[in-house]
Amino acid sequence: MREYILPAEWAEQSGVQLTWPHAQTDWAEMLEEVQHCFVQIAKEVAQRQKLLIVSPEPERVRAQIEGVVNMDNVMMVNCQSNDTWARDHGAITLVGQKGIRLMDFGFNGWGLKFASNYDNLITEQLVKLGVLEGEYCNCRNFIFEGGSIESDGQGTLLTTTECLMSGNRNATYTQEEVEHYLLKHLGAERLLWLDHGYLAGDDTDSHIDTLARLCPNNTIAYVQCNERGDEHYEALQAMEEQLKGFVTMSGEPYHLVALPMAKEVWFDGERLPATYANFLVINGAVLVPTYGTELDAVALRQMAVAFPGYEIVGIDCSPLIKQHGSLHCVTMQFPKGVM
Repeated sequence: MREYILPAEWAEQSGVQLTWPHAQTDWAEMLEEVQHCFVQIAKEVAQRQKLLIVSPEPERVRAQIEGVVNMDNVMMVNCQSNDTWARDHGAITLVGQKGIRLMDFGFNGWGLKFASNYDNLITEQLVKLGVLEGEYCNCRNFIFEGGSIESDGQGTLLTTTECLMSGNRNATYTQEEVEHYLLKHLGAERLLWLDHGYLAGDDTDSHIDTLARLCPNNTIAYVQCNERGDEHYEALQAMEEQLKGFVTMSGEPYHLVALPMAKEVWFDGERLPATYANFLVINGAVLVPTYGTELDAVALRQMAVAFPGYEIVGIDCSPLIKQHGSLHCVTMQFPKGVM
């Protein structure tokens, strides 16, 4: 029995973190558009649980959300930030019989692609301010992002080789050493590695939360591509075959729920990484990114299969993918007892 475990995302939560876009982020040229998207996410989260908003200008944020968002569930913290990707700079939280452990891993802008000096300090500041409760663990000597890992809360982790073994993260580690480190520090028994799958325009080196997600009842929801002419076809077909070969701890095949490959979205001459796999599970609901096409309805129906009994809520995330991310990427959930 492990002392601490990384709970599944569908375990009971105390709240969700959003790191709000502002004029000093890459969103400057489309700030109003993206802030509207953030308001919609904030509305859905705060309707059901607590919401933590991190921003260097909290009063401006308050003016945007008052009258739309349930302010009784909102906590705002004044804090500098480089960008908005809370999934990757937020605390990865473990739970155990002795309490809560807040793991603060290093974030280096997805392998030194972007500045992260402010983002990398947010979790420590939140703990010092008493916003997040639990034992703080400084693990910033190991580069690791929340979007790169999935947990079922029962001892199984899911990740991608492309991301965790990229040269600008933990280059001195072998794959075996990375696996040993994560199993030890995240309280898991095994790590499933996906060796295939990518999305055009993705800055993260194939984060697992853009491709395949662990769901309740030994289910995996994943992006399926059946269009031979699509540039993703071969990689995602290979990923699907590998998923079919994965088995649960008891040796049974996973139930696979295919999510459609999102329609092509282009911006400034580049294909964007639109994906329905970048959903967020909160208490009683699943927030699913949508992109304004007929495939949105298909994705929402499939999510209802993967999460029976949950309310399935679509949120237009077309603005988010213009900076190469989506709904899950801009959020970080905290288990019960953290907020």
